[in-house]
Amino acid sequence: MKAVQNTLEIWRRGASRAAGNNRSGTSATLVCASTPAGQFAIVGGFVMLAAMFVVGNLLAKIVSQKTTENHAASTALLMDSFLSPRLQKLASSDNLTTHEKGELDQLFGRERFRDRFPHLEIWKQGGLVAYSTTPNLIGQRFEEPDGLKEALSGQVTSRYTNLLAKEHEVRKFTKKFLEIYVPIREHRSDRIIAVAEIHEITEPLEEKLWWVWLKTWLAVAGATVLIMASLLWIVYRGSRLLVNYQRHLQKRMVEIEQVSRKNEDLRRRVERASGRAAEATEDHLKRIGAELHDGPAQLIGLAALKVEHVRRADTWEKRNAELDALETALSDALNEIRALSRGLMLPEIGDLPLTEVVLRAVRSHEERTSTSVVVDFCGSSPVLSPAARICAYRFVQEGLNNAFRHAGGAGQAVSCRFENSTMVLAVEDCGGEATTVPTVPHSGLGLIGLRERVESLGGSLQISARSDGGTRIEMKLDVSEGGLCG
Repeated sequence: MKAVQNTLEIWRRGASRAAGNNRSGTSATLVCASTPAGQFAIVGGFVMLAAMFVVGNLLAKIVSQKTTENHAASTALLMDSFLSPRLQKLASSDNLTTHEKGELDQLFGRERFRDRFPHLEIWKQGGLVAYSTTPNLIGQRFEEPDGLKEALSGQVTSRYTNLLAKEHEVRKFTKKFLEIYVPIREHRSDRIIAVAEIHEITEPLEEKLWWVWLKTWLAVAGATVLIMASLLWIVYRGSRLLVNYQRHLQKRMVEIEQVSRKNEDLRRRVERASGRAAEATEDHLKRIGAELHDGPAQLIGLAALKVEHVRRADTWEKRNAELDALETALSDALNEIRALSRGLMLPEIGDLPLTEVVLRAVRSHEERTSTSVVVDFCGSSPVLSPAARICAYRFVQEGLNNAFRHAGGAGQAVSCRFENSTMVLAVEDCGGEATTVPTVPHSGLGLIGLRERVESLGGSLQISARSDGGTRIEMKLDVSEGGLCG
């Protein structure tokens, strides 16, 4: 727009100056449509306008299509992370178990899912509906939608609802949704075992596309105006080149200064982002270190203790028993290292309640150390998230290992109770000749890793000495915050 104003000012001044010098014929040619400059302004204006509409439509369609595809891809990635682990049974069967259906019903019955994804179908090849949020569709066969055919070939596709499809006529659909077809693959073979058809409400996407269209057209119109104004300015700049040179240079200096400030701001942003990335990497390494110490290192440490037991065994039977226990500990450590290498998190406690998680840690410790542990549960526990269950398992494991190492396993006890929404989990022993009570909260790498694990979930860890010379380690975790309830 500034260039257009400059051009008009040039026209006005040129005409006034020509009139003052009695050259009215020459000034008329400056604004006459029959002059090359006037013809350029008229013809170029129409050409640029037509080009703007063609390019604008084409670019807006391409950007909208890519926006929809990216939206569908992100939704597909999100849903695949939820659905794939729950649909692996379809690799060998056309039906889901009642438990698996219940998990899907519970997942998609949540308000945050239902408001965005009101309907879901799981298709098998041949048009069989293996699961649906509309129960009367389960087990029926329909003509395969086009999106299903493409998804069975491995593509993530999206399209608007065909209200004439029979599966939609059954539900009497009167409103179109965005249908996203996501191929579900078998974990080991990468074979497509099913296709998830997700119905997403279109209002947020349509609003997003409207803004995409608006921004695209604004960009195209702005570029067109800028190009046209620049060309007009080039055509008429001959007579005003020296006059406008200084203004043009000053304008460019202002722009350079603005760009310089933007570059400086971007540099500071990059530095801050680099610092945050380094901190995130360091935190990740700490978490990996904690995982290795709290799991495999504990088992290897236990195996090291068993080596001394083997040396002290006075009979072949005892030595073989200790060697079996040593082999078990090393085998468990190797399995956990492999699990950590694959990025897994204790799959054996993934669906267990808190009581079973604690009991599993206790039984594992009793089997490895040939000691006994007293377990005390008070009240019922809510369903906890995997992070909370894993934290509880590692806490009991680390606490009992410390009790065995420092107190010889004497008086080992685990207690768990809930105070409103706060879980209080404690491990204690009655001490012994080898008892070493930590006087500093951060004594020992295991306790440091355990404290960081608990505090990362918003909890607290306390270590105290008992009156009988034993040690008590207690963690408190508010399971009502941070999504710690399942």
